Amino acid sequence: MDVLNKNMTHPVQRPIKVVQFGEGNFLRGFVDHMIDIANEQGKFDGSIVLVKPRDGGNLDQFHAQDCQYTVSLRGMVDDEAKVLNRVVTSVADAVHPYAEHEKYMKLAELDTLRFVVSNTTEAGIVFDETDRFELDPPNTFPGKLTKFLYHRFETFGGDMEKGLVMLPAELIDDNGAVLKQCVMQFVELWGLGEAFAKWLEEACVFTSTLVDRIITGYPKASEEEEWAKLGYIDHLMVTGEPFALWVIESDRDISAELPLPAAGLPIIYTHDHKPYKQRKVRILNGAHTSFVLASYLAGNDIVKESMDDDDIRTFMMKTLHEEVIPTLALPKEDLVEFADAVVTRFNNPYVKHALLSISLNSVSKWRARCMPSFLAYIEKTGALPARLTFSLAALMAFYTGSEIRENALIGHRGEQEYKIMDDMAVLTFFREYSGRPFQEFAEAFLGREDFFGRNLGEIKGLTETIAAHLQDIHENGMRAALCRIS
Repeated sequence: MDVLNKNMTHPVQRPIKVVQFGEGNFLRGFVDHMIDIANEQGKFDGSIVLVKPRDGGNLDQFHAQDCQYTVSLRGMVDDEAKVLNRVVTSVADAVHPYAEHEKYMKLAELDTLRFVVSNTTEAGIVFDETDRFELDPPNTFPGKLTKFLYHRFETFGGDMEKGLVMLPAELIDDNGAVLKQCVMQFVELWGLGEAFAKWLEEACVFTSTLVDRIITGYPKASEEEEWAKLGYIDHLMVTGEPFALWVIESDRDISAELPLPAAGLPIIYTHDHKPYKQRKVRILNGAHTSFVLASYLAGNDIVKESMDDDDIRTFMMKTLHEEVIPTLALPKEDLVEFADAVVTRFNNPYVKHALLSISLNSVSKWRARCMPSFLAYIEKTGALPARLTFSLAALMAFYTGSEIRENALIGHRGEQEYKIMDDMAVLTFFREYSGRPFQEFAEAFLGREDFFGRNLGEIKGLTETIAAHLQDIHENGMRAALCRIS
């Protein structure tokens, strides 16, 4: 078989409109895939150049395949399991800014350039006062971006029509605002002048975004089987789920310049992305956190298996529709539609998402994902939410153990051991309190303000309810206890 290349795909040559800091699976299976569809439908007409944000490694495989690759989306579409393959041709080139610095800086001089996309991990958007303008390139991503933008500013003599739109995809709160703050700090640190600072403020746009698609990456375990199906060798293949959502918050309307919704793509332009993030965290992430620990102790190992379990599915559905959705601000029909999409995603037969993987750091996850719904429900109704309350007891039951081994607390499901992974302070607490009377155990856990940011034990009836659930789980098993409140 031949290796995928331009001689096989015959891509249309398009003006370079996007520089993308990050060559990883997520952006290629998300942003670049969307732009490819928009190009095909005649809505965008632009190509992308990938920039490697970190030193080390190389881009040889990208050049060997002329930056052509396959995105294979696998999951439930219209209630049917489907595999949707697409050869993405929207990427024109890949540049290593350390090995090809002159070529990299030339990108800033392109008259057609308009967008900067990034995904440099959560740790990528940082200000480091030791970073230096003289480096080719600077060490940090914000440092690289500042120097890149400054070169563009100088190239076009401060032309206000040559600013760029930043579209960061890093998973941090207000990613665009944080990126802009870092850039402005470098402007001051490096003495780049008021004119450049004004150009950044008036000519450039720093959007904050929310991205959502599960990308499962390169199918290394079955690569030869995948190549046989495709009919060519593709070392850059990306697999993921069909669902996608890209929420873009901007104080200026950029929808006409990036008209992805016109291509039927799931893009939401808004002045405030926070309600959409709240929806994702409380419904998608909150659903995971509310049921996975109980499901594991009830005998399941993966999310799909949990969705096929009537007891667990019923618990999750009632949690979402009776205790989470009523606390959210977006229109109910939007919330229900999103919840339905979440259930479809959890039912994906192509994704084997292990419950133990989701269980990592469950105490902080419960605080971030479930506690806001839990407290909002109490504020709204004056009563404890039955299933979210039970999810907290299930967390305590899952975290029960008396031995820490290799930085993990050892739990037991019948005769089977499992590792509980969390901060050492959390693991030490559970090792100390797991064997104590249920009331004492509950009082101690709920009173840990360092775990929850407040004393949950002050909530009327919560300690007694949690203690009763723990006793029920201990005496009758997780499934019987869960069914009693479902």
